[in-house]
Amino acid sequence: VQLQAFGGGLVQAGGSLRLSCAASGRTFSPYAMGWFRQAPGKEREFVAGANWSGGRTYYADSVQGRFTISRDNAKNTVYLQMNSLKPENTAVYYCAADRNGGDIVARTTRAYESWGQGTLVTVSS
Repeated sequence: VQLQAFGGGLVQAGGSLRLSCAASGRTFSPYAMGWFRQAPGKEREFVAGANWSGGRTYYADSVQGRFTISRDNAKNTVYLQMNSLKPENTAVYYCAADRNGGDIVARTTRAYESWGQGTLVTVSS
């Protein structure tokens, strides 16, 4: 499956953005999906993940309560709604698909086979 992430941009602290990730090539409904981010000089880290149905979602502690992952399998799209953004949320955000995930959502990058190109989110103070 090929993934394309978009929706990043420049936002002031306290603002909101919604990222989208469109899948093509094959239906992604059986896949677990994740959002990761990578800030300059740092390793890529897990942000949020959803099982195949979107009924189970998981978040990094740092974004819990502010970010929401959702998916629309009919549209082959996964979203990341980001509210109350902070300067430390500045990073390139990547979506990823785990064909072996299904009901299990991994938090490690090596579990995901397909990656989008990333979209830059910049939060100004």
